[in-house]
Amino acid sequence: MRLLILISFLVYLNSSAQATWQPLTNSVSNTNNQRFDDVFFINENIGWAANGYYATVYKTIDGGKTWTKQLDETELDGDYYFRNIDDRILFGGGRNLDFETEETTIMEETKLVQNKLEELLRSTILPNTYFEIDHKWSGIMGVGNQKKPIVKQISNHVYCGVRLGGMGVAIGSTIGMQLAQLLD
Repeated sequence: MRLLILISFLVYLNSSAQATWQPLTNSVSNTNNQRFDDVFFINENIGWAANGYYATVYKTIDGGKTWTKQLDETELDGDYYFRNIDDRILFGGGRNLDFETEETTIMEETKLVQNKLEELLRSTILPNTYFEIDHKWSGIMGVGNQKKPIVKQISNHVYCGVRLGGMGVAIGSTIGMQLAQLLD
């Protein structure tokens, strides 16, 4: 019974919140018809919207009434991703800056890439904002002659989810769910 009451309450809250929604006449045009991968606010006024595929990032400082483009793929000159994870920024990419050094089996950072990521954080993503970098990492991309990831059982009690083509952060949780379904 408690669950039914809770569900009813949540449906009521959602319905009553929707009654106050208003269309934004000055909203951002999305000419590529791509969804925004992440929209998040760091307080009631300052928020970000990121379209990962076209590497477009917008910022609002008035609670979402107006949005200003902060950067797009033409300014970045490469593949970058931007995500809000538990009210923290996950920002990465840039391997195109130094393909030769990036083609390695050694697990270490590429200084050129790391410096560019930090510079973009300072100048574009979080200008005039103090921040600390909690974690840095690099990885080895799994690529093959096809783009489709491999998700399969290898042997008894051994499964693999590989060949994510550099999209591990973006599609890793989906691959994990597919692996979990194989266990059923």
